[in-house]
Amino acid sequence: MRKSIAQQFENGGTSFLFYAGGAAILVSLLLLAFFYYSMCRIEVPTYHMAVLTKKTGKDLPNDAEIAPTPEYKGVQLEVLGEGRHFRNPWFWDWEVIPQIEVPKGKIGVRVRLYGDDPPYGEVIAWKDTEKGIVPDVLVPGRYAINAWVKGTTPPDRENYAEYIELHDPVQVPAGFRGVKTNLAGELPTDPNKLLTEPGKRGVEAESLDAKTHAVNPYVTSINLVDCRSQRFNLGEDGDMGFPSKDGFWVTLDGIIEFRVKPEEAAHVFVLYNELDNDMNGTAIDKEIIKKVVLPNARAFCRLKGSDYAGKDFISGDTRTKFQEEFQKAMEVACESQGIEIVQALITKIYPPQQIAEPVRTRQIAIEQRQQYSRELLQQESEKQLAIETEMNDRKQQMVQAEQKVIKITTEAEQAQEIALIEANKRLKVAELGMQAATDIAAATVARGAADARVIEFNNEASAAGWKKAVDAFGGDGDEYARMVMLRKLAPAFRSLMVNTADSPIMEIFKQYQQSPRPPKEPTAPVEEAAK
Repeated sequence: MRKSIAQQFENGGTSFLFYAGGAAILVSLLLLAFFYYSMCRIEVPTYHMAVLTKKTGKDLPNDAEIAPTPEYKGVQLEVLGEGRHFRNPWFWDWEVIPQIEVPKGKIGVRVRLYGDDPPYGEVIAWKDTEKGIVPDVLVPGRYAINAWVKGTTPPDRENYAEYIELHDPVQVPAGFRGVKTNLAGELPTDPNKLLTEPGKRGVEAESLDAKTHAVNPYVTSINLVDCRSQRFNLGEDGDMGFPSKDGFWVTLDGIIEFRVKPEEAAHVFVLYNELDNDMNGTAIDKEIIKKVVLPNARAFCRLKGSDYAGKDFISGDTRTKFQEEFQKAMEVACESQGIEIVQALITKIYPPQQIAEPVRTRQIAIEQRQQYSRELLQQESEKQLAIETEMNDRKQQMVQAEQKVIKITTEAEQAQEIALIEANKRLKVAELGMQAATDIAAATVARGAADARVIEFNNEASAAGWKKAVDAFGGDGDEYARMVMLRKLAPAFRSLMVNTADSPIMEIFKQYQQSPRPPKEPTAPVEEAAK
């Protein structure tokens, strides 16, 4: 009995230990799952991110602020995006913060606070491992970057890896060109050239189109050059004058319309831009007027104007010629400077007053003489015109009379031709009628002859038949007549009733009871009898 009880205890103890071990493992797994889900779970909501900090690992170097890899302790460069993540709280610490947002109409410039120091004299972090200003910019949107937006409320945390500056993009309006100046980068190959090749430090030869450009202001500067038409009045800065060939002072006024060639915008900007334009952002059109347009206009007027006498500027021919030469000279002089002269117009020329009145009086006399000559020519032309007009009227009347004669003659000829056609038509109708009547008469005669011939043939046939019938009765015509009579009457009677033998109706038939007479001999041939 004791042995069996011991065996049962041994068997039961093994089962108890097995079930107890399984329950312990299950409880451990449940506790581990609860710990992993409740303590290790990181919920990152929409538009947020989680900044990780490693509690264990290698110590950071003295010159490092951010852990370069997850093997080092400290703030990690990588952040967790939206969603559910799991990290062991014994090894990690985290902080859920909003993502970086660059608003609409702005760009973000990243300033990296970690990494290697850039080369001497450089502030741009051209490599991903260098600290400093990142050359690429952030366009409007949200970014999961461990950073702080400069200009907003400073965060309570000190674990951000960079900060972001918000700047306005450069807007190049329509009609303008953007001159691009590289503030950082490699030095140009030839420093003595005004313009550099793309990517080199300095002003690039290729300008930017009219649109919005998202550029880093620490890397690239864009200056606007107005390429629209500009107008300049020569009299704005005082009298524009020059001495004439005979020593008189001649003044003038005019309008010059010009514009910067779009393909030469960078070249013009480098040549004529002043430091004030870079600081204040003013346009360079005033510099172009002061350095290009106005000097060339004054040089032409003083050099070319001295070839003419003062009285020459009163007449219109010299003024016109001077205007054409001024236009061509300004176009040639400004073309090589990247400036296009749309129009160079001399509006007024003021000749010297000492000779203006006599020359004007002389010019008026010349104009009056020319006017009288023109009036004489006009009168002669009017006289010739009147003669030609009268001749044209006579010709028109003659033509009209000829047209009437031709019309009347034509109408008479047409009426005569119509009457002749009608007469010929009636004659033709009469001839056709006479021919038709002749044909009808001939047809009637032929038809009468034919009818007579038919009747003659019918009579001959009937006579021949009668003759043969009479010949059948031996040539006795009475017998033949009696036979015809009886043949006609017999079909009409079905019965005949009489009271007496001497009835009147019987008298009709008595004549047919006589004995037949002997036939007579024919006296003539049959053909003659038929005839």
